[in-house]
Amino acid sequence: MEIFLFQFLNFDIMRQAWPIIFGGAQMTLLLCLAVIPLGLAGGLMVATGAMSRSRALRLATRAYVDFFRAVPPLVLLIIIYSGLPFAGIRMSPFMAVCVAFFLNASSFYGEIFRAGIESVGKGQWEAARSTGLTWVQTYRSVVLPQATRNVLPDLVSNTVEVIKLTSIASVVSFTELLYAADMARSVTYNTSPIVLAAFLYLIVLWPIVRLVSRLEHRLGH
Repeated sequence: MEIFLFQFLNFDIMRQAWPIIFGGAQMTLLLCLAVIPLGLAGGLMVATGAMSRSRALRLATRAYVDFFRAVPPLVLLIIIYSGLPFAGIRMSPFMAVCVAFFLNASSFYGEIFRAGIESVGKGQWEAARSTGLTWVQTYRSVVLPQATRNVLPDLVSNTVEVIKLTSIASVVSFTELLYAADMARSVTYNTSPIVLAAFLYLIVLWPIVRLVSRLEHRLGH
């Protein structure tokens, strides 16, 4: 039991590994700040395309959503980082992760936004248009705020999944939190840095998970 605790809760090693892990946490934060807004913006465009009057655009949007929801994010990331160079397209690890996560996250966010838009009754559209608002103004100022409120728990929940997904960026040698913790583990020959990284994920994500639960409870009444 003492050996087990020494391997998993060695606070001296955690203190030694902290600078490395803190640097990885900063890179994870940078990645989240890039990927989440991109995914939300892309998802909104996907939802708009899915609601288009153009049948061709709707079909193209559906194909996009189905494809990138079906392909595992890890496979997509490896293809972009290791496969595209054969086509003459080379990306840095950060850029490859951003592109892969944008394609994956926007497909999921798009479906969430689409469900929210469809939850807004046609009467809202008609009432807004009768006041003289254009389609764009109605969509932006009347429908979208209501749609976002209706699916806010799903948006936040999916954002949690995106944050957790950043851990796979380590496969392309991007020095995010997990990759930094694994480097510290290889130097210290102890798993305590991995445990410290897990605690950091928990500290960040647990309040967001609780927020999702509260939002679901409030909107359910």
